[in-house]
Amino acid sequence: MILFLRIAFGFVLLTMLCATSWASTQCALWKTPAAVVGHPWFIATMFDCYFGFLTFYIWLAYKETSWLARFGWLLAILLLGNIAMSLYMLITLFKLPLNARLEQVLLRPNK
Repeated sequence: MILFLRIAFGFVLLTMLCATSWASTQCALWKTPAAVVGHPWFIATMFDCYFGFLTFYIWLAYKETSWLARFGWLLAILLLGNIAMSLYMLITLFKLPLNARLEQVLLRPNK
């Protein structure tokens, strides 16, 4: 399961980096047309996206014990979205052996 998750989140990270790089070469983010930014489906999609980010962050905040790490990851997720989320997961997954149980990914480690 750990190997599958490493591959899956690696794919997400690589895909998001490629898509973001490509989009950046096409148009600057701050030059998004007003017709797009004000469109009801764009707004609904942004709410959906950021509530997903916050849902992931709630779990991350449970796992992390340092307030500095919690704040840093919140900032990264709000600014970079799935790039930061997949990076967090890859860091988490590469700290574990391939035979680790899913509980070791999801739960806070006992210290």
